[in-house]
Amino acid sequence: MINGILVINKSKGMTSGDVVYKLRKILKTRKVGHAGTLDPEVEGVLPIAIGQATKLIELMHERPKSYTGRGLFGFSTDSYDTDGKVLKRKDVTEKISFDKIQEGMDSFLGKIDQVPPIYSAVKVNGKRLYEYAREGIPVTRPVRSVEIFKYQLIEPVTYQDGQEEFGFDIECSKGTYVRSLVNDLGEKLGYPAVMTHLQRTSSSGFDLKQAIRLEELEKNPELAVKYILPIDSFFADYETIDMSEGIWQKVKNGNAISLRNDAKKVALRYNKKVKAIYELKSHTYRPYLMLLQNE
Repeated sequence: MINGILVINKSKGMTSGDVVYKLRKILKTRKVGHAGTLDPEVEGVLPIAIGQATKLIELMHERPKSYTGRGLFGFSTDSYDTDGKVLKRKDVTEKISFDKIQEGMDSFLGKIDQVPPIYSAVKVNGKRLYEYAREGIPVTRPVRSVEIFKYQLIEPVTYQDGQEEFGFDIECSKGTYVRSLVNDLGEKLGYPAVMTHLQRTSSSGFDLKQAIRLEELEKNPELAVKYILPIDSFFADYETIDMSEGIWQKVKNGNAISLRNDAKKVALRYNKKVKAIYELKSHTYRPYLMLLQNE
């Protein structure tokens, strides 16, 4: 059985589900899942959990994500990117300064309420928003609380024919729609805006340096062995405790244990492999996530 995390550098035009479907064939296992959906037109880091690692998916979702992309002042669309129907146009008659754009970006730092784009996979009453949009059915989009850790303007900023294009780096919590941040920045500065390009550079603690293109694996499936990371790599920033034989026997049976520790969660290791995550509750550590077959 394959257990581990494979970081895919997803190409444009492919859904996250497409990646999982193809990897099940390449790896010859059905126990494959992705952490953090990427829209078809967004490229970059898509962590894939295999075997026992699929138990980590919810934990993987909790970690921040990083993106680099570009936006354009001058028009807006219903999808907040260049694929949608144009809703507004307004020429940028004078170049917006670097400092002015950065000041606008800074206003979104911290915890904010965000409305997802109508063309998104967010569900309302069991139906995805893009389904409402395609059917022309009015729907109230839910307000979501997200956190923006970084929203940084990067060079170059170009101005031509009444439009201004800019680059950005973003680090944010799960559930954040970068398209919405670009749209909202435009509203803040008084100009309609769209996202023109987006790449996810890190997710769930993994980045592009660890990633491989799916197309490469399709040509050479043997490369998977080189790129599959051990389950333990996800717990690099956890407090790790090597279990004695006595504690291991208790953990195998899912029993609560006492430890001289005060960390909220600890990774318990036996034979150099993380076998369980235990959580501190009322001065006792209790099972949070079991990984007994992590070999």
